[in-house]
Amino acid sequence: MVENRPFGNILPHLILWIGIAIVAFPVYLAFVGSTHEPTIIANGQMPLLPGPHLVENYYRTLFIGTSGTTREPVYTMLLNSFVMAMAIACGKIFISILSAYAIVYFKFPLRMTAFWVIFITLMLPVEVRIYPTYKIAADLNLLDTYAGLTLPLVASATATLLFRQFFMTVPDELVEASRIDGAGPFRFFFDTLLPLARTNMAALFVILFIYGWNQYLWPLLITTRDDMQTIVIGIKKMIVTSDALTEWQIVMATAMLAMLPPVLVVIAMQKLFVRGLVETEK
Repeated sequence: MVENRPFGNILPHLILWIGIAIVAFPVYLAFVGSTHEPTIIANGQMPLLPGPHLVENYYRTLFIGTSGTTREPVYTMLLNSFVMAMAIACGKIFISILSAYAIVYFKFPLRMTAFWVIFITLMLPVEVRIYPTYKIAADLNLLDTYAGLTLPLVASATATLLFRQFFMTVPDELVEASRIDGAGPFRFFFDTLLPLARTNMAALFVILFIYGWNQYLWPLLITTRDDMQTIVIGIKKMIVTSDALTEWQIVMATAMLAMLPPVLVVIAMQKLFVRGLVETEK
């Protein structure tokens, strides 16, 4: 039984609020900067209160773009990032859950060899795989396409491993009961395994969506046109390294908009996400 100690209750809450402040303060400064003129930010006179240009700056960010190295409006980048993140998350889950199902429930030659070949890919650094992947995508004319952005990233050894481990916890009695009821492989998969794996899929979807949304290296290589660049690449191109003045209010407004979709996904799937991380359904 935990004793009721006032100091013991205050200290953890104090540490928690300090951590929240450390994380939230830069985000707040970015929001404040997105509402002011660029000269105020460039001169190092960052105010602590929002300015009068919120609507103007965000409208220009979304629908007009910058006058610097990238002129594409941010709504196009948001769309590209959303398509990429959704395709990667859904594609990884679809391929991984089918792969894990085949490895666990189908007896075929070299079954475990296939699993270990998939697992070994976890040990290959991205830098090792990036050039041959780019070469194949270029040979297939996938540069500056949604297929080029997403297809090379939809295979996931991690997701396959997680689904395999989950399927191995399903009781054999449940499998036998499904066979007695006359359920074939597909009916067993759709009627039994998918409902059981619902929270695991939700948790994995959130993680994979954020993974796809935050991709930088692959979109940087595979896209050359401004209308195909993602939001992360767009932010990088907005920061001018020459003598030209970086439009920091647009950069910070873009950063704020870039945070919205992952946050909304986490909020919308919060309950399933937490359950998928802490529970094992059987």
